[in-house]
Amino acid sequence: MKITLIILFVLIAAFFILFFTLGVMSKSGEAPGLLKGGLSKCPAKPNCVCSEHNDDADHFIDPINMPEDLTVDSLPILKNVIEDMGGIIQTERDHYLAATFTSAIFRFVDDLEIRIDSAQKVIHIRSASRVGHSDRGVNMKRTERLKQLYQQRISQADQPVVAP
Repeated sequence: MKITLIILFVLIAAFFILFFTLGVMSKSGEAPGLLKGGLSKCPAKPNCVCSEHNDDADHFIDPINMPEDLTVDSLPILKNVIEDMGGIIQTERDHYLAATFTSAIFRFVDDLEIRIDSAQKVIHIRSASRVGHSDRGVNMKRTERLKQLYQQRISQADQPVVAP
């Protein structure tokens, strides 16, 4: 019984050490950035989603469709949504944002990238974990939440102001 408890304790300790080490490792690195003007493809792991490459069914998500009659700039709204969700903006350019999200317990860092395609009237999203294999759907949930909050804010921001 005593040996079993020791083995169990060692396995649990090894588990926590491994995950904390992966969390530390995920702090190094950065988002892949734009490749030939588009977001990078996801690796062959299930911890990434991307709207840019519809030929990758395992990782594909729908982009955000921008309203045809949009009168406000989407980039500041997206930036605010990301920050409100707990993201930290790392890179901001004309039609591109890169942000990081850090998990609460093991401090894993995930990258979120956004590319606005004004010609096609869509916003492409890529969200990926830096380390590990599975993310238990975290990146998919993050992108869905981002889409939802963006749509809410864009509808509020695009309302005409009525003078009292």
